[in-house]
Amino acid sequence: MPSIRLVDLHKRFEVSRQRVAAVDGITLDAPEGRILTLLGPSGCGKSTTLRCIAGLERPDDGEIFFDSQLVFSRRQRVFVPPERRRIGMVFQSYGIWPHLTVFENVAYPLQVRKVPARQIRERVQHTLGLVGLSGLADRPAPFLSGGQQQRVALARALVYEPSVLLLDEPLSNLDAKVREQVREEIRSLQRHLGITTIYVTHDQLEALSLSDVVAVMNEGRLVEVGTPRELYERPGSRFTSDFLGSMSYLPGRVAARDGTSVTIDTAQGPVQGLTAQDIRQGESVLAGVRPEHISLHLHRPPDAVNAFEGTVASAVFEGTHIKYRVAVGETTFLVYDRSVHGVGDHVFAVVAPDRVILLPSLQPAGPGESC
Repeated sequence: MPSIRLVDLHKRFEVSRQRVAAVDGITLDAPEGRILTLLGPSGCGKSTTLRCIAGLERPDDGEIFFDSQLVFSRRQRVFVPPERRRIGMVFQSYGIWPHLTVFENVAYPLQVRKVPARQIRERVQHTLGLVGLSGLADRPAPFLSGGQQQRVALARALVYEPSVLLLDEPLSNLDAKVREQVREEIRSLQRHLGITTIYVTHDQLEALSLSDVVAVMNEGRLVEVGTPRELYERPGSRFTSDFLGSMSYLPGRVAARDGTSVTIDTAQGPVQGLTAQDIRQGESVLAGVRPEHISLHLHRPPDAVNAFEGTVASAVFEGTHIKYRVAVGETTFLVYDRSVHGVGDHVFAVVAPDRVILLPSLQPAGPGESC
């Protein structure tokens, strides 16, 4: 399976007589045999990037490689059409033809390639088995559930054995429980086939659970790239930290640094954390923490380093945890904890130093930030 490389890719559209950059200078590698997810808010350029890789959009500039094969270059005047790129693609709408059976929908890509009928039947049956649709070959498309339609679309994309699989928000039309099930099936199937896959989504849970590598995008540009764990636990930007989940922040200034250990002076008291960044003494920073990394206690634990005294402002039971908002001075912490406290209770919010995320304070806030 090939790796995919984008080099300084640009794509603009004309909107209200203005040229708008949908993709603005992206350079990115999709590793061979892995899942790369393009993650970002609506309109950030992730689907346009995917369509450029597929050949459904012609970029304005830059280059696209499938391994060493150049499939697009404006400078060298190269444009390999979609049908010669050996890609399989699944769209958000699935595109299942209602007048055809499951078998006929999946067989179509082989029929247009003039594959012999016997091979078509063998390959369709094999692919239906891969996606869990064995025994449904003769079912009319209108009698399928949403999850089954998604599997038909996936089977149709895989049946002619493409080198690259492109998925453009394929689960957004499914309800939450089916979406979780199909997400796990896609991950399992990709690992079984070892096919290079690029997945587009605005759903951070999908990105974290599916991906080997996540590329966070905003306004047509790459914000940062990393493994799901790296980006969630040690984001390099406030946009990424906010987009991947809720975060509480304490603004402050670096008071001391000893290797990777940093002490931050804040209005709520000193905060100790760890950093791999080049943060200097005296620099303004944000000390951030995820809600699941804060624990609540009625009394200050004797060995606690970062313990903030506050009052429970709200408590909402959410099944796996209770969602608290805890007022600490002029700051409100969002906390997911299983211990039971009432509104108005006096508590200590405790954070381990290795759970503190340090970010430069001058970075713009991301979507859905928490303070």
